Order: sequence, then C-alpha cells, then structure tokens
Amino acid sequence: MKARVRKVLGYLDNPVDALVLANATDPHLDRSFFYLFDIPSGLFEGSVAIAHPDGELDVVTSPLETESAQVAAKSDPHVRVHTVARDEAEPVIRKLLGSAPTVGLNFAELTHAGYVQLDKMCPGTNWVDASKAIRRARATKDAGEIERLRKAAEIGSKVGGEIPGLLRSGLMETELAAEIEYRMNRAGASGPSFSTIVAFGPHGAEPHYQPGATRLGTGASIVCDFGAYYRRYASDITRSFRFGKRDAEMKAVHETVEAAQRAALETIRPGVSAKEVHLAAERVIDASRWKGRLIHGVGHSIGLAVHDGWHYGPKVDDPLEEGMVFTVEPGIYLPGKGGVRIEDDIVVSHNGYEFLTTAPRQYIEVAA
Repeated sequence: MKARVRKVLGYLDNPVDALVLANATDPHLDRSFFYLFDIPSGLFEGSVAIAHPDGELDVVTSPLETESAQVAAKSDPHVRVHTVARDEAEPVIRKLLGSAPTVGLNFAELTHAGYVQLDKMCPGTNWVDASKAIRRARATKDAGEIERLRKAAEIGSKVGGEIPGLLRSGLMETELAAEIEYRMNRAGASGPSFSTIVAFGPHGAEPHYQPGATRLGTGASIVCDFGAYYRRYASDITRSFRFGKRDAEMKAVHETVEAAQRAALETIRPGVSAKEVHLAAERVIDASRWKGRLIHGVGHSIGLAVHDGWHYGPKVDDPLEEGMVFTVEPGIYLPGKGGVRIEDDIVVSHNGYEFLTTAPRQYIEVAA
C-alpha cells in the first residue's frame, strides 16, 4: 500500500509527519482506512492506521481481526500489524506516532469522540485536515480497484437483466427489492452497496424512495436502483421499466432520458470539465417538454462507497482524469405520475470512457 500512502500525502498542501485514520464502531468506519489498508474482510472497529511519509503503514487492531490483518501484512512488506486489546492500544499508538508534531486526520470521517481521544492521547500535536487530499487520491482508481469495481458492476448488470422476468401482478416493492439483493448475493456480492430502491408508479418520481407495501399493477412504471459490494467496492445501477399497458408519455420520457445519457457520455474524456457532462444531459432534457425535471446532479464517484466523496453538477469545474470511476444517471421525474432514471457506472479511459455496467438500458415493456 506504499503507493497509496504516498499518493495521499502527495496531495497535501503542506507536509505532515504522519497521517492517522481512526475507526469508531459500525457504521462510523472510515472507508479511507480500507483504502490505505487494502483488506477485503473484517470489520476493524476501533482500529487505527498510521501512515508515514516514507510510505510505510502501521495498523493497530484488536484480536478480533488478527487473521484478516495478518493475511494482508504477509502480502505487503510495507504494512506492519499490531494486535492488542482495545484498552491497551493507547500506548502502542502513542509510541508509533512518537513526537510527530504535525499529524493529518480525515476530518470528514473521524468522529468527534475519536478526535478527543487522539488529542488527549497526544497532547500538543498539531492536527491538520487531510480529508481533501484523501478524497483527491481516491478519485482516481488503480488497476486493482477498477477490477473490483468491474466485478461489482458485472453482478449488478446480471441482476438488472433479470428484473423483467421477475415482474408480476401483485408483486410488492419490498419483495422485488429483496429478490434483487438475494440474486446479487447469489452472483457473488458480499451484500448490497446501499438500500435497494424499488418504486412503482408515482413513487418513481422520488429519487431516493424507500420501497414499501405497494403492489405492482397493470400500467405502472417501475424504477429500480441497486448495487453490489464486491471485496468492499461498490456498483450502482438504475433501470426503468413499464409493466403492462403502454403510456405514450412515459415511453417518450424514457427515450429522452436515454438521449440525455448518450449526450453526457459523448462528452467524457480526460481534461473535460465535470460540469460539461451534467450540462450535456441537462440541455437535452431542457429542450424537451420536461424542462426542469432533472432535479439532481447527473453523477457521482463510486468506489469504496457508493457515493465515494466526489460528485458533479452544473457548477463543478474539476477536470476529468483517466482512472476516475463515476455514474452517469440522468432522470426525469413527474410528481403524481412516476419517473425514469437510467444509471451506469463508467471508467474514464485515455481517450474516452468504458462502461462497467452492461444491462440493457433501452425502453422495456413487460406484459402484465
């Protein structure tokens, strides 16, 4: 993990003597801990990673994680694992930090209690916010990360292609959500990367809807937004369908969203301002009769988290870089009627982009 440590430290505005990433208890785990300590298994509650300017990494963890941690340490000579009981970790951390006067912390993920504990442990230390550098380092993925993201996307794509065959009258939103998650796990996922969204009919107009007891009826539009975790890396895919009787307006909405996504994709290449991807999709939708019904940014980065710390919209000037992985997900939302969103994961290549998700994205009507 030496390369990742140096990558993060290289993005800091000013040098530090060490970088500390500290986990609390689930769900307050710093995903960047797992960026520096690339370990696919284990919870690592209360564990601390200490990165040094020479690229070496010390990990202080509990006996609960001994097996997983030692496997990682054996495969990487630049990682040292210190296994101690939680109530005995403080002197070990203090010794590893030594008299480091300036230490970087991931303010974006560190709990207040964790900060207080570290400050008490190492009085007089100058703590600086390294979260911007960490986010910047994580924005571009290395080859190993891309392969895990590709596998997570393959799992989501496989299940996405199976959804039309699962639709039947009377099916509840929660039933379909459960079936999607089960099939992803059966295909090799370690779990869903977020709470699966299944929205029937008017519920599709709410982008972050939580599925309930609504049953599928003839003539309903359907929005399914879901993703898989594979070795800690996430996918995120959305597909929209029609069940039974055709609705000419919703078909046209779907075709407009498809066109908006194609326009956004055509802009993607290294050096392009991120906002241009959003604006390309927005222009297509605003030229239609559904002007203003794109109500969110057209995408976000994806990696160790489904929302991996970076997003883009009409005001984001960040240039795209080779190795960035993010979603492209325009949508049109009609309150009281429903919505359509099409979302895919892509990786920026040296001259454009590559799809990671591959499930059919065209308009699909399923017979009731």
